[in-house]
Amino acid sequence: MMRTIGLLGGMSWESSAEYYRLLNEETRKRLGGHHCAKSILLTVDFAEIEAMQREGRWDEAADALAEAATTLERAGADMVLLCTNTMHRVADAIEAAVGVPFVHLVDATARSVAAAGITTVGLLATRFTMEMDFYRDRMRRHGVEVVVPEEPDRTVVHDVIYQELTQGRVEDCSREEYRRIIAGLARRGAQGVILGCTEITLLVGPADSPVPVFDSTRIHVEAAVGMALGVPV
Repeated sequence: MMRTIGLLGGMSWESSAEYYRLLNEETRKRLGGHHCAKSILLTVDFAEIEAMQREGRWDEAADALAEAATTLERAGADMVLLCTNTMHRVADAIEAAVGVPFVHLVDATARSVAAAGITTVGLLATRFTMEMDFYRDRMRRHGVEVVVPEEPDRTVVHDVIYQELTQGRVEDCSREEYRRIIAGLARRGAQGVILGCTEITLLVGPADSPVPVFDSTRIHVEAAVGMALGVPV
């Protein structure tokens, strides 16, 4: 029997919709027929979380998301899936607040990268994820080094996420910019590239990169469905 996956979303709702779609597609792929994922979705108000990010109020954000995770647990979730890369900055606080497993996105992504024999990977994500240590340090535990775009390209990547993709806008000119930035990471030694923000998958994919692409959202979902079905990591 499939266990119930608790989705902690709303950061942004476009990201949550993608998680929900992929979660059910992966479940049907594995189980066939009319199967869909047993899940509970709780969304926070991204405007509130975005302000906390921008103002550096990470402790406050951690408290808010930890409380939301406990709500999911009380509602019957057997595990918690945080539907955002950036807010894994406060993953430890969320994990400590619940008694059910927390499916860590960075661990799942790092295992996928390492399994492909890649030791240096480029990362496209929000400025917070690219510039703070939480993502690269966690990847390093799995033997993977992370390289990020140099400025002003980090600003381009970040602004496209917040000003376009989280607003439902997918622009061809931004796709070209991302392609250019990915190519630059490859020239600097990246053997692959992580799409480290859910919304990025709405803009670019494997066809836009000269090196293998690792979709952190899809990898995260696959790990969660596997756990829900009792598949060992």
